[in-house]
Amino acid sequence: MKVLGIETSCDETAVCLIEAQGDFGREFGFTVLGNGLFSQAALHAQYGGVFPNIAKREHAKNLVPMLRQAIPDIAGKTTFDEETLRTMLAREPELCELLIPYLHTHARPNIDCIAVTHGPGLEPALWVGVNFAKALGMVWNVPIVATNHMEGHVVLSLMQNDRLSAFEFPLLALLISGGHTELVVSRRFGEYELVGQTRDDAAGEAFDKVARLLGLPYPGGPEISRLARRARDTGMPRALELPRPMLHEDTFDFSFSGLKTAVRRIVEHGPLDEQQKMSMAREFEDAVADVLVAKTLRAVDQFGVNTLVVGGGVSANLHIRDRLKAALEEEGNPAKLLIPPPELATDNALMISLAGYFHALQKEFVDPAELAAHGNLKLA
Repeated sequence: MKVLGIETSCDETAVCLIEAQGDFGREFGFTVLGNGLFSQAALHAQYGGVFPNIAKREHAKNLVPMLRQAIPDIAGKTTFDEETLRTMLAREPELCELLIPYLHTHARPNIDCIAVTHGPGLEPALWVGVNFAKALGMVWNVPIVATNHMEGHVVLSLMQNDRLSAFEFPLLALLISGGHTELVVSRRFGEYELVGQTRDDAAGEAFDKVARLLGLPYPGGPEISRLARRARDTGMPRALELPRPMLHEDTFDFSFSGLKTAVRRIVEHGPLDEQQKMSMAREFEDAVADVLVAKTLRAVDQFGVNTLVVGGGVSANLHIRDRLKAALEEEGNPAKLLIPPPELATDNALMISLAGYFHALQKEFVDPAELAAHGNLKLA
């Protein structure tokens, strides 16, 4: 089965075409036939964060170019009703003006379905991808799978090269990004129980906000990690102590707003020099890691987890990765740790194609008229 994935939940415009075979087991395998990804991070850096309407505009500009990268040029022409297409893309006029010439010069590709992120994410950004999928589904006459962004991260974390890793249910997913910090238990594919989540700021959001307080560029996570690594590598003594919010509370929920406020109170006393920024970055990263690791390992034990998967943009943080691995080893916990390569930790369309494929196998297609930009993981 060939699946075209579309991802526009935040500030990455991504389109990916895969060919996959087999069900959710050892016989599953896939090949990436084409992949296009454009990051808007440099554009949003001047604002210190993602502006939804700017992200929407950039998705409209970049989806057709990313489609060209994902699907090899096929000489010919797609026959379609232009007036109907314009009506369908009335909210995305710029996208429409780019798509029509593409369709006039490209034949229908050999694909079996389209998988598109319908949530969670920034609603204006999501709608561009959803409407793009509807338009392609109509003119190419292919079914659509509404794919959950967070499930995409889970499925991608389970992959090893071009197939599924050897793992056993139940699994626990730690999903950490700019918009989410969640602990989700799954006992079989497609069934999820949310057991913990942030009550305020997500971990990635806290990284970005603290970076802004320190005068560091956006995105803030890599910048804080860079300074924190320098502090550790130079053996800098610990000069301050930040709180570990909810570390000892009998819950799997998180809270990072107070941690950010603690940093603000220190910064308000005066600008920090480079050494002080390094010290702050290390202490902040340690505080976040302490909370994430402690809560996650308690959940692993309580729910009898055999596999721990970690996904989302913050999973690219090498310090958090190392801390999780070391903590499992220190406790002698047999749970298998699966984390995607750092380059696949951020949003991409490969994860949407993969998650969509497994739902397409079950014929879980959506009526395009009912497809909307929203959604959370379906809870058991």
